[in-house]
Amino acid sequence: MTRRFKNLILVLVMVAVAVMLVMHHFRVETPELPRDKRSGRLIADYGSWHSVLSAKQVYAPSDSFGVLRPIDGGLYFTQTDASHGGKVGVNKLTPEGDVTRIINPEFDVKSRVHEYGGAPMLAIGSTLFAVKRDDQRLYRIAPSQAPVVLTPINTRHADCVSYPKGSRIICVREDHRQTGESTASIVALNLNFENEGETLVSGSDFYAAPRVSPDNRQLAWISWQQPNMPWDNTELWVADLDPKGGIMHPRRLLNDLQGAITQPVYSPSGELFVVADFNNWWNLYRVTPEGKAEAVLELAGEFAKPDWQLGNHSYAFETEDQLIVSVQHEGKTDLLRFYMKLGVTESIAAEFAEVKQLVKGPDGIYFIGSKTTPEKGIYRIRGRGVELVYAPKVTALDPRYISRAEPIQFISDISGLPVYGYFYGPMNPEYIAPNDQRPPLIVMLHGGPTWQASLSFRRDIQFWTSRGFAVLDVNYRGSSGFGRAYRQSLYGLWGRAEVEDAIEAAEYLTDRGWVDADKVAIRGMSAGGFSVLSALAFYQTFKAGVVYSGISDLEALERETHKFEQGYLHHLVGELTPNSPLYRQRSPLYHLDDLKAPLLLVQGAKDPIVPARQSEAIYTSLKGRGVPVAYLEFDDEGHGVKKPLNRIAALNAELSFYSQVFGFMPADEQTRLAIDNASALAQ
Repeated sequence: MTRRFKNLILVLVMVAVAVMLVMHHFRVETPELPRDKRSGRLIADYGSWHSVLSAKQVYAPSDSFGVLRPIDGGLYFTQTDASHGGKVGVNKLTPEGDVTRIINPEFDVKSRVHEYGGAPMLAIGSTLFAVKRDDQRLYRIAPSQAPVVLTPINTRHADCVSYPKGSRIICVREDHRQTGESTASIVALNLNFENEGETLVSGSDFYAAPRVSPDNRQLAWISWQQPNMPWDNTELWVADLDPKGGIMHPRRLLNDLQGAITQPVYSPSGELFVVADFNNWWNLYRVTPEGKAEAVLELAGEFAKPDWQLGNHSYAFETEDQLIVSVQHEGKTDLLRFYMKLGVTESIAAEFAEVKQLVKGPDGIYFIGSKTTPEKGIYRIRGRGVELVYAPKVTALDPRYISRAEPIQFISDISGLPVYGYFYGPMNPEYIAPNDQRPPLIVMLHGGPTWQASLSFRRDIQFWTSRGFAVLDVNYRGSSGFGRAYRQSLYGLWGRAEVEDAIEAAEYLTDRGWVDADKVAIRGMSAGGFSVLSALAFYQTFKAGVVYSGISDLEALERETHKFEQGYLHHLVGELTPNSPLYRQRSPLYHLDDLKAPLLLVQGAKDPIVPARQSEAIYTSLKGRGVPVAYLEFDDEGHGVKKPLNRIAALNAELSFYSQVFGFMPADEQTRLAIDNASALAQ
């Protein structure tokens, strides 16, 4: 080493030491947080609390179940896989709880019939018939064999059932091979090779739930016509099956009654049962030999949910005379056993927040259940008890950080109807806030809008409450789970009624001193995003908004939406007539001048329902007018944010957004979100 080089090293070391000394001299130490003398907890502003639940922990363990299909010796079930980007595979579950992977998640099982899909898989023995997301074709997947495609290109299939007598399977088909609108039918497919299949039923706009009787002599199904949605008015049909699988004598049943009929199921002896909302509630009916509806179990509760997806199962036969049913009333779910001969019900379990996919397996009734706690999985009913058979691996969460929902209900001063919701208060065992503070509130609006807020445990809600936020999950007018009349109370009023309910719900909490009226935000996705934009454009209650793929232009939605929802706006807003200003009057995109609250827009670049240009137009307008606004776009997303890494990024961005709007320093901010016109936040 030369003397010159040694001198250079010495100089560099001296410079480094000098820099460190200067930095130490001018460093601003983070003040240590004071502690509450009574509880010993740290005292810090709401929103700034450190949480053990990171955004990665919210979405990384996102494995969930979709469909159960019983077979001899066990069940097949679909499961998303976070390690494969949320793609869907198929597993086999034995009664002992052993699980074997049958279809790798990279295959990605997903149907797009009616766009939202559902029921993408059928099991016959050890052979599976599954729809692949990429090409929407139905494949036969047998052990030790390469997958065999069975259906033509540009057709979609779902909700398939076996027809052993005809050695075929019967499916709902949506045909996109012709130009213009797709056509719907029920078809029978050969099990062994690619084929066109035989069309059994056609002529209606939509079909669902083909079901074969136990003696293989009858086929039942549901159909409906535009502008109806499947939760408006549907038709029940049956036909006789000939030995080769064709149908004879199709006939409509219950045509003297109007309502949403769903979930046809044959009893073991061949009697046909359905769920229908003839009496306002989705209750259980037997179809008599004369084709009439006979009420079997009438309760002020819902035995079904809106059929956004195919393949829902809310009841199952244990025996000819015993049923297991899931019923929901005012947000609470009960699992009941019904003794039909006695007309008596007994409660099996009331601790579940959600029960779905009730099916009869080889050794009992199985279902997918979730609770208000992190526990979720596949359960089996044994006698008068319930046992967990299989659960996905999820990151544990200390119960001390879990905020428990407090149901709220009040009568709206505007509509005179009830408004429902679940309130989650801040919860963190390490922190309390200064006595003079109230927590910021995030009002969450579910999508649909014909869907519902649920009591099921949600890590994304706990992400907020463990940091010192309060959360209100609202069931506004139009939400399901509260009867047909409540579901239809939004009709004609979308963009107004649900916003008024959200405003009154927020005021309900602020009037009680539970939250800070100056720190109330509102967030929603898709239809919920439309409601958020409407709340900010037409009302002044909320101080900030977050929109994921939010609908903003009703005229564009009417022009560009898919077939399944083409008549939906006619119910929600009103029929669009030539030169009518109604849709434009209700569209937030054309009323941005009054939108002054800070806004975060999260958008998928490939969104076919809400094109990115709509969100970009809102962003450009607000930015030009000096409104604090941020725009976050994901190149690899469509409608909504689905991929775990993107969801993590969006949730962290949302935390940064609220911190800047409401003026607190988050304890674990990952990346500070760039907000245009951020200087206006200090005014």
